Amino acid sequence: MPINIPKDLPAQATLSEENIFVMTEDRALSQDIRPLRIAIVNLMPTKITTETQLLRLLGNSPLQVNIVFVTTASYQPKHVPQEHLERFYVEFDKVRHEKFDGMIVTGAPVENLPFEAVDYWEELKEILDFSLHNAFSSLYICWGAQAALYRHYGVPKHPLPQKMFGVFQHTTHNKTEKLFRGFDDTFHVPHSRHTETRHEDVSKVAGLSILSESPQSGIFVVSSQNGRQIYATGHLEYDATTLQDEYLRDLSRGMPSQVPLHYYPEDDPQKAPLVKWRAHAHLFFSNWLNYYVYQETPYVLNGLG
Repeated sequence: MPINIPKDLPAQATLSEENIFVMTEDRALSQDIRPLRIAIVNLMPTKITTETQLLRLLGNSPLQVNIVFVTTASYQPKHVPQEHLERFYVEFDKVRHEKFDGMIVTGAPVENLPFEAVDYWEELKEILDFSLHNAFSSLYICWGAQAALYRHYGVPKHPLPQKMFGVFQHTTHNKTEKLFRGFDDTFHVPHSRHTETRHEDVSKVAGLSILSESPQSGIFVVSSQNGRQIYATGHLEYDATTLQDEYLRDLSRGMPSQVPLHYYPEDDPQKAPLVKWRAHAHLFFSNWLNYYVYQETPYVLNGLG
């Protein structure tokens, strides 16, 4: 079954070229099923790129998914045309009384700031509180995961002496965990962040479980005990060249930037990046949609509370 996206969304052409089944809203209206409603709170400055990355993964399942892109009213993004926002996004205030089967909150390049210093923090707190009661299952990514852990449980983030930048090997603590069903014993995840969430801080919280870690990059996935909130510090959604684009961008700006680790063959940036996470990325998002959303969410969403 397809992912249902707005007509003329830039991601549609890319996904169609990759043979990912997409359906426009007009055709979806003729389908006599109850599709999943997934809200994506896209906080990334490269919104169109992030849209494509997430839709590629959400679209690789047998489920029909309706996507609602959500943006903040308290901050005006500078790196995306206003026309794109007006056409494809809704402000949070427009959906605050609606219910969703699932919600995704992305990362944002503000991790060096205290949470309270972020321009849209007050509104994001409302969104994070909303996700607990109005979305059956929520997936928070990178800074979005740190922000949600801080808001929901008071778990702090800590600055790193050097950016965690590269592709790192991970393991799971429980091989029967549904989120990692079908995963290999070890798997790779891209990370790009200047701060970390520490094992000792999370382990103090009775309502949280650490599901996956790396000896080099630390915690990857944390879950609430009921599985309805998933906090992922890495970027399985990244494209093959995303880390390279970040690396070259920083170099072009004269900023200090180390070569992303375990990304280029022999860590040589003159060689083409080696993708080691794509299969597990598709499996991770498919497992979340299937086991944490589709099989658990109530058929009548209005009763969700």
